[in-house]
Amino acid sequence: MLRFLTAGESHGKCLTAIIDGMPAGLHIQEEYINRCLSKRQMGYGRGPRMNIEEDTVQILSGVRAGKTIGSPICMLIPNRDWENWASIMDISVAPMTEETRVTRPRPGHADLAGAIKYDQLQDLRNVFERASARETVARVACGAVAKRFLEEFDIIVTSHVTQIGTVRAQNLPKDLRLVEQRALSSPVRCADLNASEKMVAAIDECIRSKDTIGGIFQVLATGLPPGLGTYVQWDRRLDARLAGAIMSIPGVKGVEIGLGFKYPELTGTQVHDEIILDEHSKKLTRRSNNAGGIEGGVTNGQPLIIQAVMKPISTTKTPLQSVELETKTPSVAHFERSDVCAVPACGVVAEAMVAMELASALMERYGSDTVEQIKIALKKDLDNLP
Repeated sequence: MLRFLTAGESHGKCLTAIIDGMPAGLHIQEEYINRCLSKRQMGYGRGPRMNIEEDTVQILSGVRAGKTIGSPICMLIPNRDWENWASIMDISVAPMTEETRVTRPRPGHADLAGAIKYDQLQDLRNVFERASARETVARVACGAVAKRFLEEFDIIVTSHVTQIGTVRAQNLPKDLRLVEQRALSSPVRCADLNASEKMVAAIDECIRSKDTIGGIFQVLATGLPPGLGTYVQWDRRLDARLAGAIMSIPGVKGVEIGLGFKYPELTGTQVHDEIILDEHSKKLTRRSNNAGGIEGGVTNGQPLIIQAVMKPISTTKTPLQSVELETKTPSVAHFERSDVCAVPACGVVAEAMVAMELASALMERYGSDTVEQIKIALKKDLDNLP
């Protein structure tokens, strides 16, 4: 029902995105999307490009008088750095010269595998311009629209960093709003301010040693009704869809929901969330939320908890071993300006991807034509919950 496509290269003129299937009647402003885009640009350890770009969106279609009208939403985000790359990236220029071609693949990037797949060994830039994480700007713009949609139903999606290098957050507030507030005040988007300082120090050490560093972030969603997703087919399970969406982000190498990889350390009686009756509301609830809000591929009404790990960025100032493809001789990998740490930004991108999947699942269950119709259907369902 809800889908999106992005287009554009890292140093091209712009990035574009089309959202198809967003219901009519959603209040959305460019300013709201721009606030989400600015969150992606934050984070200690980002590279010099963040000093060039000031990502802002232009909504080209699908919105009129501040509301969605049911037709596809088209958005454009200009690349300010295009001015510095026009002679290399313009679609009408002659084939690349010896000086501008890239033929030394970087380990950990899509360079070599992508060049083999698309027969681009003569110039790796044809691969990494699109494989670049710059594409995630368009994803965040799409996710911003989805987050605004979810807010209409009191569903909140946010993220925060829990680990950079070996430094782990220990003292995290339980209240989601407080987590978001503290994360926004941290240079690494970590809600444990003591750990935040140590994370900055770890990034500083990598800057000094001309290296990069990865970490772990968490995406949280509250207000989800039970029943989103399904167990009837493998590819429609919501946990599978969420994991796939996050794994699609450049640099992400692992995803877990709830206790995730901690499950083997505990027994069944220790981990499964017992069902109890709330004394006040007389509604069913849980003693814990070790499942992370999803059972059998379906939301169970508890907060959604997802964690993902991002590897250290592959482009390092310390040269890595590679091969010059034209001469087949040993060489060092190509270097282009890069971040030292992008874990905080990766969490923001994951927010966007989670929001898109949750919005899609909500519409699959309650309708997809107008926001008001979905509200009526959702309220009726919630009123009848056991």
